Parts: sequence; C-alpha cells; structure tokens
Amino acid sequence: MEELQSTEILDREILEDARKKALRILKTADDTVRVQTAEWEKKIAANLDELEKTHTEQCKIATAEIMARLPTDKRRAKAEKIENLLHDAVASWYAGLSRSRILEMIKEELVKRISQVEEFAAAGQRRALVSALERKEAETILKTVTGTCTIEEVPSVHGYPEIVLETGNVRVTASIQKTVDYLLQKKRAELIEALLGSDFTEGGE
Repeated sequence: MEELQSTEILDREILEDARKKALRILKTADDTVRVQTAEWEKKIAANLDELEKTHTEQCKIATAEIMARLPTDKRRAKAEKIENLLHDAVASWYAGLSRSRILEMIKEELVKRISQVEEFAAAGQRRALVSALERKEAETILKTVTGTCTIEEVPSVHGYPEIVLETGNVRVTASIQKTVDYLLQKKRAELIEALLGSDFTEGGE
C-alpha cells in the first residue's frame, strides 16, 4: 500500500515538474516573441519614417522642377497655339481661293521669276516639273509664259501647286508654298494681330 502511494506521489511530482518546465519554456518563448515583435515594430516605424522623409523630399524636388519648367512650358504651349492658328488661317485663306485665282498666282510668280533670270531667255530645251496641277492647267500656264517644254508630273510634297522650270544651268520655281511661307514669316506680326488683337503678343500673357 505504501509503495502505491509512493508511486502516486512520485508521478505527481514528475508531472508538476514537467508542468513547471513547460510553463517556463512557454514564458521564455512568449518573452522572445514580444521582444522580437517590439524590435520589428521599431524597425518598421523607422523604415516608414525614412520612406516618408524620402517621399517628402522627392515631392519637393518634383514640385521645384515643375515650377521651374512652368514658364517655359507656358511659352511653348502659347507658341504652339499661335502656330496652329496661323496655319489654320493660311489654310482657310487658300481654301477660299478660286481655282482660276490659284492658277493666276502660279502664272504671275513664274513670270516674275523668269524675268529675274537673264540666262533663261537664251536657254534651249526646257523641262517643267509640275505638282498639284492638272496637266492641262500646267500646259496652259507654260504655253503662255515660256512656250513649249517637256512636262513631268511629280508628287506634291506640301500639297500646294508648284511648277519648277529647268534648263541645263537654270532652275526657276513658282509655288504657292512660297506665298504661304512669306505670309507666315514676313507678315507674322500682322497675322497675329489680325487673329488675336493688338494686345496679344508672344511675350505677353
């Protein structure tokens, strides 16, 4: 009987020791987890602060760059707007011309160019490169201005009618594109004022 009691007591002691050890192990593990968690939270907070500082600095730099570019971008946008308006105005002007007026302009330009080149009158064989004109239109103009010559139709680069007269040493060009270029360059200020008013200048707001 005493042996059984002793065995039971021994079992209880063993179980109690095991329980205490388990509690100590669990407490140690829990303490370790808490320490590691605190360390991780500290690291995460530090990283977040660093990221926030970096983000703030990047925002400041980006804002400064945008503000520095803004005047240039405004001028560029304004210049593009003016160019578009000018080209639209010239396109509208050309669209409003009658075909007869366009042909007359080509003819007048050709006569003027030929009169400025003394060698052309004495030139022999002549070739005409024609763009954006019907062959009959070109023949009529050339017959009036310079007499018979070989006509070669070529694709138009800019969409406007053009005649290029060539001899062995001389080339004479009559083109609506030259008139357009003149309007956009020499008459630029007048066109801008007509389109936008006298108070609207490229340097103003």
